[in-house]
Amino acid sequence: MELGDRGGAGPGPGKPALEREGLELLQHTVGALLSSYGWYILLACAAIYFIVQKISPNLRLRPSSQQGAAGAAVEPDVVVRRQEALLASRLRMQEELNAQAERYKEKQRQLEEQKRRQKIEMWESMQEGKSYKGNLKLSQQEAESGASTSSAVPKSKSNKKPLRGGGYNPLSGEGGGTCSWRPGRRGPSAGG
Repeated sequence: MELGDRGGAGPGPGKPALEREGLELLQHTVGALLSSYGWYILLACAAIYFIVQKISPNLRLRPSSQQGAAGAAVEPDVVVRRQEALLASRLRMQEELNAQAERYKEKQRQLEEQKRRQKIEMWESMQEGKSYKGNLKLSQQEAESGASTSSAVPKSKSNKKPLRGGGYNPLSGEGGGTCSWRPGRRGPSAGG
């Protein structure tokens, strides 16, 4: 009669038993999955959460930047003004660069002219039979004095006598005075 009772009632009373078996199977499967891979699933969920938190501000900003780009396309006069200002600043910078280059070239021309004059003076002094080295030193001193007036403080050499005589040789052992090095005595140290 049991078969008759189940069959007589129709699919209604048999359905809860199948649902219970399905739920028990699902619980068993999910339980086994969580017991085996639970920590991995938890870490993966946490990683996904942090990635979504990092990316979501960028996704929020992206539509507004697209709207800003669309707004700039709508107002071409703003774009034209920006480009003109950029072009003007580039021209200004190029003019400054050209002026600096001209100043540098002029300074180089002056140095070359000065060197040429020195060579001419040296040649003339050699033709007269004078020492060209003396004239070279004098002309260099004149050039340095002219350059030093425009620069900071010129360096002057002091006329002090050397600390040691010309015959001093540290390897010979002579002339050292009272300062001399002697090796320590050999043997064990005197410490205790």
